[in-house]
Amino acid sequence: MKRVAIIAGEVSGDLLAARLILALREHYPDICFEGIAGAEMQAAGCVSLFPLEKLSVMGLVEVLRHLPELLSIRKQLLQRWQADPPDLFIGVDAPDFNLPLAAKLHAAGIHTAHYVSPSVWAWREKRVRKMQGTLDLMLTLFPFEVDFYRKHAIEAAFVGHPLADEVEFNACRVSARQQLGLPQGRQILAILPGSRAGELQRLAPDFLQAAVRLQQTYPDLLFVTPAASGRLRQQLETIRQQHAPTLALTVLDGQSRLLMQAADHILLASGTAVLEGMLTGRLMVAAYRVAPLTAWLIRTFHLLKVRFVTLPNNLANEELVTELLQEQITPDNLVQAIEQMFALPEKRQQYILQHFQQLHGQLRQNASHSAAQAIIKRFF
Repeated sequence: MKRVAIIAGEVSGDLLAARLILALREHYPDICFEGIAGAEMQAAGCVSLFPLEKLSVMGLVEVLRHLPELLSIRKQLLQRWQADPPDLFIGVDAPDFNLPLAAKLHAAGIHTAHYVSPSVWAWREKRVRKMQGTLDLMLTLFPFEVDFYRKHAIEAAFVGHPLADEVEFNACRVSARQQLGLPQGRQILAILPGSRAGELQRLAPDFLQAAVRLQQTYPDLLFVTPAASGRLRQQLETIRQQHAPTLALTVLDGQSRLLMQAADHILLASGTAVLEGMLTGRLMVAAYRVAPLTAWLIRTFHLLKVRFVTLPNNLANEELVTELLQEQITPDNLVQAIEQMFALPEKRQQYILQHFQQLHGQLRQNASHSAAQAIIKRFF
């Protein structure tokens, strides 16, 4: 009976890992999984040894507060799997936690794989050196990553992006609005300032102040935002009262993807949501602001190695999505970028959307099954 150790670090990784587990079970029904799992992985049959929430911390500075607990968890897992070795260890995202653990397990003679390449090609490129000789297989979501890893003597396989399998390009706007109870006859700007409290605090004040100014210029424009939880809804409402009390804002309970499909344009935090917006086929303005010390470290030590921050721009190697970062994020700059997006010539709109559609097709590879096949071919 095959036994696999597997760790996801946050909700997106939990979903990714759960689908991989189910795809592997199609070939090996009796395969056993244990590790750090969220609700989706547990529903797929993975035994969770620690709560997934323990790993869900972001940023260089933010991780420091949780470091002792994270190191303790990693030590306990290492001792467990050294004493009773699994056939394979799969780290799913969470590279700062998973890759050092993979290195120690590999040194103990355990096969190791990592699903979702960390953005070593984008920033902190020296991290790739630590993977050399510690990983047997890197499963990448983007095709250009394979060449990067091969250049560094690490075996890699492009498996596609699971979001591309799920998201229909240019889905019906009318249907999405019907499902959300939104009007058909008005222009909608979807506002997605992030799904974490820290992101919301850093971005929502500027986003909502920009929306107030747009509301004055475009009185028929409808502003809609999703709140991932009741706690975030309350936080968003507090920010609105403090920074944009006159803003007419429709708040949904989650359903960010359906909102993107319902929208004409999107203002959002840079991250996976921008990729989802690209796959949906909507024009976007993206912004991102990290903690000041994190930003200082990135700039001082030249940790960022790519021209762009958002994935669509990096995939296309040109600016298809307007990016605003750190001190660039002001209500005035956001309004200017959004109005420029509204006024894009038809030819330019079509150019961007055609590129989005091409990238969608490139990433649509039945990712979970492709990943399972790559693992079976290499290890089983």
